[in-house]
Amino acid sequence: MSKEMSEGAREFRAARDLLLQHREDQETACREFEWPRPERFNWALDHFDLVAATRPDRTALWLVEEDGTEVHHTYRQMSERSNQVANWLLGQGVHPGDRIMLMLGNQVELWETMLAAIKLGAVVTPTATNLSESDLVDRLDRGDVAHVVCSPAETERFEHLDGHWTRICVGYMDGWLSYPDSEHAGLDFTPPRPAGPDDPLLLYFTSGTAARPKLVTHTQRSYPVGHLSTMYWLGLRPGDVHLNVSAPGWAKHAYSSVFAPWNAEATVLVVNRERFDPAALLDAVVRCGASSLCAPPTVWRRLLQAGPEAWEVGLREAVSAGEPLNPEIVDRIRAAWGITVRDGFGQTETTMVIGNGPGQEVVPGSMGRPLPGYGIVLIDQETEERSDSGQICVDLSNEPVGAMRGYSDDPEGTREATRRGMYRTGDIATRDSRGYITYIGRSDDVFKASDYRISPFELESVLVEHEYVAEAAVVPSPDPLRLSVAKAYVAPAEGAPPDAETARAVLEYARGRLSPYKRVRRLEFTDLPKTSSGKIRRVQLRRAEAERGTVTDGTRNPREFWEEDFPEPKD
Repeated sequence: MSKEMSEGAREFRAARDLLLQHREDQETACREFEWPRPERFNWALDHFDLVAATRPDRTALWLVEEDGTEVHHTYRQMSERSNQVANWLLGQGVHPGDRIMLMLGNQVELWETMLAAIKLGAVVTPTATNLSESDLVDRLDRGDVAHVVCSPAETERFEHLDGHWTRICVGYMDGWLSYPDSEHAGLDFTPPRPAGPDDPLLLYFTSGTAARPKLVTHTQRSYPVGHLSTMYWLGLRPGDVHLNVSAPGWAKHAYSSVFAPWNAEATVLVVNRERFDPAALLDAVVRCGASSLCAPPTVWRRLLQAGPEAWEVGLREAVSAGEPLNPEIVDRIRAAWGITVRDGFGQTETTMVIGNGPGQEVVPGSMGRPLPGYGIVLIDQETEERSDSGQICVDLSNEPVGAMRGYSDDPEGTREATRRGMYRTGDIATRDSRGYITYIGRSDDVFKASDYRISPFELESVLVEHEYVAEAAVVPSPDPLRLSVAKAYVAPAEGAPPDAETARAVLEYARGRLSPYKRVRRLEFTDLPKTSSGKIRRVQLRRAEAERGTVTDGTRNPREFWEEDFPEPKD
């Protein structure tokens, strides 16, 4: 298998290699890096297939299943299979620009179809398998889906839905085209027409933590090339084995299980289990020789509960994203493994834009500094002026490649989100004199109590340190004296009863670690409402408190406790 390097591939690789060269010097990397903008460049054909030609036997995808079986798929195998799938899809009427709903779990066909779609110039709408029927209908409708690719187990969900989609099953089902037939297609693929760099490639629905999910458009360039910033933040090198804990269907999966590791010519390691098992994950980290691990804070907290010091991991890099990272996680993992978990910030609308790069000093509580290719500005929400505290905005003046093209069905929303040449993330942060950025919270989540500004994340970080707390969400609760006070909705840890003694212990713990004006004054044990991507819907909790209104007679909800219930002992 031989393949010449295209001019676009040369430009892409030169930018990538610069980041690899300065992987532990973030200031130099940011100063010298320029986004590659080749006029003709198909990432799957020009980059991935080139890796397959030069490193044919390197494992591209390593799947470890719950029953103990595991399969290695090399770069050569993935290149050839994606060619076959692209040829077969074209024969089934899938054309450049067509929209494909890709609704698969962590199975090889997901990666094959993604590569095939890039080669073909089709548009993919990655879709989680745990969506409600209304969410699924919304995605089919707003996504203007022409073709559906799913597993046999998911086909019944489409039986009673109206639509004229091509039905493709990764298996065999009556009335569905059989994906395995693609194995008879040709091994060489030539696209019917070259895809342009600004042609759409991915339509991602956001998780919808505060409102209706937005439909984000990314192009043939913005995610494949844009995730060079993510590759840099992860600290990946060629030949690494990278394990990312993320569910398919969400942008984070594309971040860390597709584009960033394959940009670095690394191996994507996947540990499949029906229910998350921290011990099984750590066993795989050790046995498979994982060099890097990316997981959200929720997973890191589960790993801490498992006692990570019992595993002699060989990790070089450890990172966290998806939600803000609690400083306790950093301290305990460093004590157990001698490595620092590095935080970072990105959104569906971008690639990674802020992060603690590999080898950099990590300021406790900070998510780092701007990553290569991005200018970050904090805008005061009242004055609209640049500030050291305000909404995180991506400067669009240098047209960062990793920024979205827009919201596909909401031009007004796109204009609002990108007005005055800034993409407005909706997240609030502060920046210190050295440029380190510290997350405060979503603009909708930050609130005032007794005229003090309260960051829910700061309070939640203290609460989840307590052994009785699995997860927490802090929202304002109406109060006749202070207008509002901080109330914590708490999911108790396994074995912790949701009773008065548990509430007393948690409130006393927080009281001893927070300034008086930040005090958590109310606590309610409950199952936290979440989006299908697993993020807490604080908007639902805020709404419940607002609808309840000011309580003047001391009435409590079931399993709700106030600080007045536990008077501080007098000396």
